[in-house]
Amino acid sequence: MNYPKIISARAEDDHTLVVEFDNQERKKYDVAPLFSRAMFEPLTNPALFRSVNVEKGGYAVVWNDSIDISEYELWSHGQPVP
Repeated sequence: MNYPKIISARAEDDHTLVVEFDNQERKKYDVAPLFSRAMFEPLTNPALFRSVNVEKGGYAVVWNDSIDISEYELWSHGQPVP
């Protein structure tokens, strides 16, 4: 299945992303449950968390070379924003 690509992402607070997809839908995604995994632990730093960017092509959101979340994860597990 093809998932919508990400066109924008912003940190809403210190653990929630609001992601807009190319089908004009927006979803909220709570990153806090991932903080217990070593890869995501650095995101507990609010300044780093707020530095989120969209990967070229819209396939993920990224913070650096080793921390990213795919469009599939964000689309499948994000909560719709009215």
